[in-house]
Amino acid sequence: CLATLIIMLVGDTYTLINYVSFINYLCYGVTIIGLIVLRWRKPKIFRPIKVNLLIPITYLAFWAFLLIFSLYSEPVVCGVGLIIILTGVPVFFLGVYWRNKPKCVNRLIESVTCWGQKLCFVVYPQCGGAEEE
Repeated sequence: CLATLIIMLVGDTYTLINYVSFINYLCYGVTIIGLIVLRWRKPKIFRPIKVNLLIPITYLAFWAFLLIFSLYSEPVVCGVGLIIILTGVPVFFLGVYWRNKPKCVNRLIESVTCWGQKLCFVVYPQCGGAEEE
């Protein structure tokens, strides 16, 4: 989010749209790959919507073409898009992976989450103090 704000202040909107479109293509493809992997590894799991595997495989073929074409035509934009994605890695390790955080870090994360929920008008029942289960 911070990197996007800096890019919006420094660069033009067209470049930002290019960064975001590359990130979207990448995330959509990884999601479809995950769908195919889960269909092979866990075929018995309940799925409310089940499609023929030919559809996601066809989608992946077009996705690969778009991704390779994007990397070939604008490698700098794709590189910056990857850097924008990688800025989320420290947030993941700080918020999710690190299990035994000090209480002050947990309180900070909880207050930032609650503040963000209020800012974006998100209703979440545990805002204002987590209950022990």
